[in-house]
Amino acid sequence: MEFGIFDHMDFSGAETLSEFYENRLKLAELYDEIGIHAYHLAEHHATPLGMAPSPNVFLSAMAQRTKRLRFGPLVYCLPLYHPIRLLEEICMLDQMSGGRLEMGFGRGISPIELGYYGLDYEEGRSMYQEIFELITQGLTKETLTFRGEHFNVNQMPLPLSPLQKPHPPLWYGLANPGATSWPAQNGLNVITNQPVERVLEMTTNYKMEWANAGRASDQLPRLGMTRYLVIAESEEAALQSARRAYPVWRKSFMALWDLHGRDPIGVHYSETFDGILETGQGIAGTPTQVRDEIARQYNESGVNYFVCRFAFGDLTLDESGLSIKLFAERVMPELSGLV
Repeated sequence: MEFGIFDHMDFSGAETLSEFYENRLKLAELYDEIGIHAYHLAEHHATPLGMAPSPNVFLSAMAQRTKRLRFGPLVYCLPLYHPIRLLEEICMLDQMSGGRLEMGFGRGISPIELGYYGLDYEEGRSMYQEIFELITQGLTKETLTFRGEHFNVNQMPLPLSPLQKPHPPLWYGLANPGATSWPAQNGLNVITNQPVERVLEMTTNYKMEWANAGRASDQLPRLGMTRYLVIAESEEAALQSARRAYPVWRKSFMALWDLHGRDPIGVHYSETFDGILETGQGIAGTPTQVRDEIARQYNESGVNYFVCRFAFGDLTLDESGLSIKLFAERVMPELSGLV
């Protein structure tokens, strides 16, 4: 069993932005120290939900503050990038980090954010697929020629290349358990935040598509689910922190949707932490309680990768740090043997 981190980089305003970035980097140092496999960073724009609208800028700082921790966006919102620029930055970041980059690709979940860039949400799918093809081709070539609907490149020299060959690992975020065909056929790792029953549906579908593509079952990529986690010495203390912090995160999540009087597309989050506690998407308690709940969900979901959210809402550095410390000392050692 492997563990990862997901981070929206949502901003509560309880500290300055400079302090906020520094505290997130301090948490990254802790993830590195305890042996977390990878840190996955969201990309959002014009919203307190995501204060890393340029993931590569933040991740380049993380590369200098960590030694083993792998990291990457979940996801690069591809329609917002010129693919040549992103291709070159990916190569730089993979080289600068010693080959620790994990690449998540997507089209962007918010038509509001895409709209600020003058892009049509419905056009995003075709742009995403074209940019994905251009970048994955470019990462393996010394000269790139590409013909598409949106981008054309003719005999462009590519002196930059990634350290990892043929390219850094690929990731995809899944909300719809039925949408596993494309990521399975392309060998992408996947992460979802759905309740256990839908996660099981996703992993079952993915494994079926994987087998249909003629791939061996013992070569499955990482199939992950993410959960909000707060751990303390007492259940009361953990729940108190989680119940306070989660609505602050949700307010950031809803900020742009509320501003424009619209409902989020394809996703719904309870207004309270107790709501996600009931669905299993949030876990809070003592190390023993958290260990047992993670083991239950892991065994019932078919995943092989468990992704933690230790920093969200207005959780302080000390609160997140305590969760990480207790997780490392009293949860990870007892779960690492699960297969």
